[in-house]
Amino acid sequence: MTVLVTGASGMLGRTVAEHLVAAGEDVRCLQRRPSGVSGAQDVLGSITDAAAVAAAVQDCRAVIHLAAKVSFTGVPAEFERTNVDGTRILLDAARAAGVTDVVHVSSPSVAHDGSSLVGAPSGPADPAHARGDYARTKAAAEVLALARSTPSFRVAAIRPHIVWGPGDTQLVERVIERARHGRLPLLDGGTALIDTTYVDNAASAIVACLRRMDAAQGQALVVTNGEPRPIAELLGGICRAGGVEPPARSVPGVLARGAGSLIERAWLRLGRTDEPPMTRFLAEQLSTAHWFDQRHTRSVLDWSPSVSIDEGLERLAAYYR
Repeated sequence: MTVLVTGASGMLGRTVAEHLVAAGEDVRCLQRRPSGVSGAQDVLGSITDAAAVAAAVQDCRAVIHLAAKVSFTGVPAEFERTNVDGTRILLDAARAAGVTDVVHVSSPSVAHDGSSLVGAPSGPADPAHARGDYARTKAAAEVLALARSTPSFRVAAIRPHIVWGPGDTQLVERVIERARHGRLPLLDGGTALIDTTYVDNAASAIVACLRRMDAAQGQALVVTNGEPRPIAELLGGICRAGGVEPPARSVPGVLARGAGSLIERAWLRLGRTDEPPMTRFLAEQLSTAHWFDQRHTRSVLDWSPSVSIDEGLERLAAYYR
C-alpha cells in the first residue's frame, strides 16, 4: 500500500517512515523540508496548504499524521492553524481521495490537567483543561480526528509519551545544552516518577496501529516504554550520554510553576520566538508524576517495546561519541 507520512522531517516522523520503508511499503512524505528518508518519495509543502495536501494524498491507502507545531510557547493562532486547521485539511483531503485508514499522532498532554498521573489510563482529550496552547490544540485536533472515524474511514489516535533518541532536538539537545550552561535545575529534587518512549518504540507502535486498525479504530492509545523512573535519573542518564554533568541543584516546584507563568507572559509581550527558560507547563511536567497503564495499549496493538531505557541511553551515548 502507499502510506503518506506527514511531518517526516522530525525525528519521530522520519523514524516512522524508515520503519515503513524497511517493511516494504510505498512511502510518501509531506513536510516543509526534505525528510532525508532513503526509499521514500518527498512532497514538500505545508499541512495548512489544501492544494499541497490534496496532491500528497492521491493514490494513498493510509495516512500517518505527525505534522504539528510543537513548542512550549508561541502565538496561539499559529498553534490553531497548524494543529487544528491542518488536521482538518488533511482529514478532508484524505477522505476525498479514498484513504481508508488514518493514524493521528497525538500526545498524552491532551488529557493532562497538571496533576499527577500514576498508572493512568488514556483518558479523553480535553481541550478546555489542557495546559498550554500546544496541548489545547492537539486535544482539539484529536477530538476532531476521532469524530471522523467510520467503518470505511478508520481513524485511531496514538499518544507517544516524551519521545527521545539520537538526533532529538526537542528534548535531548535542550536538556544537554541547559545542563552544559547550568540552567537545568531539578524540581522538588527530581523525585517524581515519569515514563518516556524511546523513538524506535514509538515508531513501531505507530506502525502497529496501522496494522491493527480493526481493533484500534476510534480509540486513543498512550504509548510508553513502560519503565517509570525518577526524573533526576532520566535527566542524569541523558546528560551523561551527552558528556555533560547531570543537574544537582533543586528548586521547589511551586516556585518554578509561578516563575514559568510569569516568563510565558513576558515572552509573549516581548514577541520573542525563542524557547523560554521555563514555562508553567514545563514546570508541571518536571515536578509531577506522569506514567500510564500500558496493558490495554499493548493488547490492542499486539505490540511491546523492543528497546529498553538503558539500551536507549547506551545508543544515545554512542551517538554522541
